[in-house]
Amino acid sequence: MHCPLCGDGRVEDFYRDRRRQYLRCVHCGLVFVPPRYYLGSAEEKAEYDLHRNEVDDPGYRRFLSRLADPLLARIPSAARGLDFGCGPGPALAAMLKEAGHQVSLYDVFYRPDAEVLQRSYQFITATEVVEHLHEPGLALEQLWENLEPGGYLGIMTKLVRDAESFARWHYKNDPTHVCFFSESSWLWWARQRAASLERIGADVILLRKAQGLC
Repeated sequence: MHCPLCGDGRVEDFYRDRRRQYLRCVHCGLVFVPPRYYLGSAEEKAEYDLHRNEVDDPGYRRFLSRLADPLLARIPSAARGLDFGCGPGPALAAMLKEAGHQVSLYDVFYRPDAEVLQRSYQFITATEVVEHLHEPGLALEQLWENLEPGGYLGIMTKLVRDAESFARWHYKNDPTHVCFFSESSWLWWARQRAASLERIGADVILLRKAQGLC
């Protein structure tokens, strides 16, 4: 078994419940479930179809503003961006467009337009997405390649603390959640790419690509 973020083979048991086993990578700190627990594509999409996140829902917009507000304070005017994993109701993209930015959409189930993954962007967002990724290392590397120097990758995901709190954590109970980042995971990832990292609140990570680096 190898870590799906860093590829290291040094993994250890982290937690078990009656449904799944959770492993932890000794190298980067990612907690993840083995592939035998992954849902099939149809089952996974059926879970997402249960979500009712409407573009104009004020509560959903307040939730997304935890990432949108700090990102908007940092990116240039009329910037080009990508909302990765936008879902069926791309409210964050709508909010960013209302602020004057250009936003492309990608979602493997709802907006599977691979062409947008061939472009470069000044910012990329992924809200409540990375915990669903079966191959987070490959996906994040792809997004980083799409990001221009000086650009921002904005992530929203709940962070693992320790096994004791993990046992009580509702976030692990979603069957589509298969990998769980800790703050140390993001620090490791940022160091590998000479990226600056800001943690904002409990669940927002902003990673900035160094100027002059591809």
